[in-house]
Amino acid sequence: MTFLFEERLSDSSLVQAIWRAQSEQAGSFFSLAASHWEMVVTSYEGETTFTVRGPETKASLLHYQRRGVEWVGIRFKVGAFLPSLPPGKLLDRQDVNLPQATRTSFWFAGSAWEVPTFDNADTFVEWLARDGLLVHDPVVEAALQGHPHALSPRSLQYRFVHATGLTYKTIQQIERARHAQALLEQGGAVLDTVHRAGYYDQSHLTNSLKRFLGQTPAQITRVRPTE
Repeated sequence: MTFLFEERLSDSSLVQAIWRAQSEQAGSFFSLAASHWEMVVTSYEGETTFTVRGPETKASLLHYQRRGVEWVGIRFKVGAFLPSLPPGKLLDRQDVNLPQATRTSFWFAGSAWEVPTFDNADTFVEWLARDGLLVHDPVVEAALQGHPHALSPRSLQYRFVHATGLTYKTIQQIERARHAQALLEQGGAVLDTVHRAGYYDQSHLTNSLKRFLGQTPAQITRVRPTE
């Protein structure tokens, strides 16, 4: 292991999870495809960077070159977004670093904001929502929960792309790959996973996992946690 990682749930209905990590040495890892976008604070030797990071439609190998880098991240639920920085403009590593105001604050929407921490991130999100800088589309949330509004397919697709930067189909594909990964990590056989996750055949499963997770089913099975 080259970095420590911790994650917790959030009190906010707009947040999927809050996490923090610290590098123990230089290394690399696969950043998996994700339908969520994030805000990430990176700290190293007194310098802080605040990044708004968009969804990812494919896995990518990332490298970090230093020991002692610390990150705090806020992962938002699908359907929550910043109108001034919509997810579609941040897609696939088109990240935006917000300008620094002081060593502990950054500029956003014409104001200086204190850099959030792992412990007070919920309050930070509450303030963004209170000021109308963070919103959510209930149509997207309802559709993902299997309760679509009475909209035409074209209107629903527009709402998805506007609020998430992704099509409904792409989100489904990413979530299916994550589901297949979980099944394999729990000890599921490859052919059983094909059936349970809804793939056509083993080749379809393999291509999907390589695209979205950067690994084949065999590779996921090899690194499966042991008891």
